Amino acid sequence: MSTTLTRKIVEIDEELCDGCGLCIPSCAEGALEIVDGKARIIEDKLCDGLGACLGECPTDAIKIIEREADEFDEEAVHQHLAEQEKAPEEETLACGCPSDSMQSFGAADGCPSAGMQTFAEAGANQAAGLPAAAESEAESALSHWPVQIMLVPAQAPFLKGADLLVVADCVPIAYPSFHRDFLQGKAVVMGCPKLDDAQHYIDKFAEICKYSGVNSITIPIIEVPCCSGLPIIVKKGMEKAGVKIPIEEIVISTRGKILKRTRS
Repeated sequence: MSTTLTRKIVEIDEELCDGCGLCIPSCAEGALEIVDGKARIIEDKLCDGLGACLGECPTDAIKIIEREADEFDEEAVHQHLAEQEKAPEEETLACGCPSDSMQSFGAADGCPSAGMQTFAEAGANQAAGLPAAAESEAESALSHWPVQIMLVPAQAPFLKGADLLVVADCVPIAYPSFHRDFLQGKAVVMGCPKLDDAQHYIDKFAEICKYSGVNSITIPIIEVPCCSGLPIIVKKGMEKAGVKIPIEEIVISTRGKILKRTRS
């Protein structure tokens, strides 16, 4: 039975929290989760009140306060962390689909630039009753399935020795030439660092980096704050795996323009 007392504990301002999830990997006790797009304490007894997560918050939404709360329970923390680390017992994807639903297939030979089209050209074709070039000529560069980070097994065959594209899932919507400019010749995984489990992402990338022999990693993100967590998550995964892989980060505007490229 928990003992309640007045003590120091983390408080998260929901008005300031943008749900980026950067605080979650910094909490060694696993006391934080993203719930409904906001960081929250799972249970008071899991938070030690030391505030290791404070320095990771880009919006200063986290602070330490004193209030009545359940006493910090180290045994409960160990049990909680052990449950998080349990490996799945079944050979299924996270969606419940059997592992044999993974597919690798040869991408179409090239995504020719002739198949791409500006918004103005598309509008002109539509007005003239002509099919959009992107619909009639462009071909997919996708070489495998699934693509969601949460669903791709860390030891999937298509990841072996791959040039890996880790993409925020808003990018293909904003960037019109995504297949031609980014996807060709790469294995791809995609997800949202704001809406999904950041710690699960870190663990997944640690496994991918450790076991799949990834050759390089390209990370296109949108300029919005919640996307900024994706490169950090990938780097934390590499650190956990104890490997160093060349990374290129690409920041794209919400109107589909490349704003910045950095390599490390």
